[in-house]
Amino acid sequence: MLAILGGIHFYLWARLVRDPGLVEPWRRLFTIGLCVAAAAVPVSLLLVRARPSRLGKEFVFLGMTWLGVSFFLFSALLAADLLRLAAAAVAGTWGWLRHEPDIPADPVRRQLLARAVAGGAVLAVGGASAVAMRTALQDPEIHEVAVGLDRLPRSLSGFSIAQISDLHVGPTIGEAQVRRVVQATNDLRPDLIAVTGDLVDGSVASLGRAVAELGALRARHGVYFVTGNHEYYSGVDEWIAFLRGLGMRVLRNERVAVGDGGDSFDLAGIDDWHSRGLAPGHGPDLRRALEGRDPERSLLLLAHQPKGVEAAIRSGVELQLSGHTHGGQTFPFNLVTGIAYPYLRGLYRHEEPGRAGHVFVSRGTGYWGPPMRLGNPPEIARIVLTAGA
Repeated sequence: MLAILGGIHFYLWARLVRDPGLVEPWRRLFTIGLCVAAAAVPVSLLLVRARPSRLGKEFVFLGMTWLGVSFFLFSALLAADLLRLAAAAVAGTWGWLRHEPDIPADPVRRQLLARAVAGGAVLAVGGASAVAMRTALQDPEIHEVAVGLDRLPRSLSGFSIAQISDLHVGPTIGEAQVRRVVQATNDLRPDLIAVTGDLVDGSVASLGRAVAELGALRARHGVYFVTGNHEYYSGVDEWIAFLRGLGMRVLRNERVAVGDGGDSFDLAGIDDWHSRGLAPGHGPDLRRALEGRDPERSLLLLAHQPKGVEAAIRSGVELQLSGHTHGGQTFPFNLVTGIAYPYLRGLYRHEEPGRAGHVFVSRGTGYWGPPMRLGNPPEIARIVLTAGA
């Protein structure tokens, strides 16, 4: 990772300092600045796992912000280079077909072009970064989704679930932000609240006060939680005990009945997809969660990652609620995320032989790493269940 980070910053130096031919003292100042900025990123990532002071939190915020800006710069400059190479290839091929002589490159023209590209990239990235930060730091949008379930009792048609996912409480998301999320969620007056993992980035000792704000969440049928991968980097068993103390029901490869008597449905939850081996006794086990259930009852599943959808639908799950992807969080990173996760964000219908169901993937209520979301605002989903597909 350090090699990749160093390679990216060398590329930025080459395109922003060397190729434009910056003169002293600007060349030296920008070189030193890029070196310091590059070093700030791994230091920030280390501080995320520590218990930083207020000054440390400010440093983490700046380091993570630069991580986002550097990614935007790298993407913009790489795109410009690819376009330039494509144009040169087309021009060279055309000249070869016309038997035109090769014209030596003009170093002055090359430098002017490098300065134009560097200046354009800096301006574009500056604007994109400002928009991305404003989007990430704004209050989450309320995303209304209606899902029809064949086996849902008619009496429960209109049942609402508020989903919070990937809040990532940590050095850059604190008590004030959690309090706003709680208020916005309670304002929806949901029948049930589902928290689908990646709630924290840090220990109970450092984040307990901020996360305790979630104890104010209110829903008629309760608040349910399943683990995400980041809980396993932050002391998962201690967090599970803490959340239970706040009144949350932590579903660990188990299910519960939601509702009263026959007017109810099954809600199951499993450990994070990658949790096996990260903590003793942890690991996803859908079979255990569904063991002995009545197949005629409506079934919902909470699973942090939008994986295992095929097995879930074959097992009778009508709706899987997931997160993890952040919807890609920023452009163009969402293009890569979309390759790894075909179910990236929003509601999808999935069909298996003789079975069909839905998976809803939250864009996330917070952010991870850089405080930036480009074209992909944070959300709290309000999922309304209706009887009938």
